[in-house]
Amino acid sequence: MRLRYLRYLRVVVVFLAASSTLGQNASPKPVVSPLSCAGGDCPILRGVPESKGMRSGFVRLPSGASVGWHSTERNEEQLVVLHGRGEALVEGQAATPFQAPCAVYISPATRHNVSNTGTEMLEYVYVVAPASP
Repeated sequence: MRLRYLRYLRVVVVFLAASSTLGQNASPKPVVSPLSCAGGDCPILRGVPESKGMRSGFVRLPSGASVGWHSTERNEEQLVVLHGRGEALVEGQAATPFQAPCAVYISPATRHNVSNTGTEMLEYVYVVAPASP
C-alpha cells in the first residue's frame, strides 16, 4: 500500500511541476524525482528555475522528533502524509493530530511545527507555493 502512495505522489509532483507553468511564458520542464531520503528533509523541487516558485521536499521524522517552528510567510503549504502519525502545531491554535494517509494544509503567514507523535517513522512530502495576493 505504501508503494502505491509513493507512486501516486511521484505523479502528483510531476503534475504540479508541469502545471505551475500553464499560461506563462517561462517553461520549466516536468521533473520526476525519486522519493528517497536517508533522514531529515530532502529537497525534491527547489523553486526557480525548476518551477515558478513552488518548492517541495521529502521528510523522514523519527518518533518523538519535530521539524522545529517556522513560518510559511507569503506561502501556503500542503503536507502529504505517507506513513506514520503526528500533529500539526499552529501558533495560537490547538494541536491538529493526523495519521497517514492524509493531507494537511497550512495557510500563509502561519508559524507552525510538525511533530511525530507515533512510534514509527513519520514520512511526508511538503509542497510550498506562493499564495495569491
